[in-house]
Amino acid sequence: MNGETIVVGGGVIGLTSAVVLAEAGHRVRLWSPEEPGATTSAVAGGLWWPYRIEPEERVGAWALRSLEVYAGLLDRSEETGARLVSGVHAATPLDGLGAWAADVDGLRAATEAEYTPGDGLWARLPVLDMPTHLTWLVRRLEAAGGRVERRTVTSLAEAAEGARAVVNCTGLGAARLVPDAGMRPVRGQLVVVENPGVDTWFTHTGTGAASTYFIPQPGRLLLGGTAEAGADSLEPDPATAREIVARCAALRPEIAGARVLGHRVGLRPERAGGVRLEREELPGGGVLVHNYGHGGAGVTVAWGCADEVAALVDA
Repeated sequence: MNGETIVVGGGVIGLTSAVVLAEAGHRVRLWSPEEPGATTSAVAGGLWWPYRIEPEERVGAWALRSLEVYAGLLDRSEETGARLVSGVHAATPLDGLGAWAADVDGLRAATEAEYTPGDGLWARLPVLDMPTHLTWLVRRLEAAGGRVERRTVTSLAEAAEGARAVVNCTGLGAARLVPDAGMRPVRGQLVVVENPGVDTWFTHTGTGAASTYFIPQPGRLLLGGTAEAGADSLEPDPATAREIVARCAALRPEIAGARVLGHRVGLRPERAGGVRLEREELPGGGVLVHNYGHGGAGVTVAWGCADEVAALVDA
């Protein structure tokens, strides 16, 4: 074996895992068939929150570790893409959250002034401008001696050939590469508009495929959204886009007249049974660490999962 560690997958999970490994002294190459800016992670709204992710007993620790890391990036927001933004999670009772919620500073019930129905949570949480953050992760990886390579992997055995360790961060690609029949896409559609002055975020996940959220990002406002389990079309649907704008404008009327800048569609990599984060021994003495199935919360748990990946590679 040549002593290299190959990370397969160029989204936020793969990049963060590669950074942690490289900074721990591993010789890391990251293989991805697309540039990080073309991955599902680049489409994400970027709000830190454990959304559509299991298993609950592991997610809390991963999320809190990531929250700690993002707190350390706030003083370089233009470089890292990390900012603290206030907002409301509607229809989310505090006592319905896991034990992790007690460690989120300032998380509390929303007041009537903050959310008229009075049924929601107020929080000041990290919001990541994902294109900026992914670019920063690439630079940090390269500064630690790692490399990003455009490469399509046809099997994990290909990555394992000669490597000391392989880290599988392929998201939906794991359905084919592992193969893992428990993987499914959950389609999310967003509308990007000029920000008419909205400086807080809002989320209401709803009970069906439609959800309502808006997230301010530098120079724009992201409007959402959908959570269509099993749908895999990457083409924006015009009717869905109109419905998204209408739902958001019902809460903030100024959104109705905002100029549309673009449309985005991403496929969340959801897995039956939740995230798979575990180690396998490979023939010849190498190791394979799986780190996939993060659903709608890759940004939220990326650093906690990456720390565990590094521990498993070195175990």
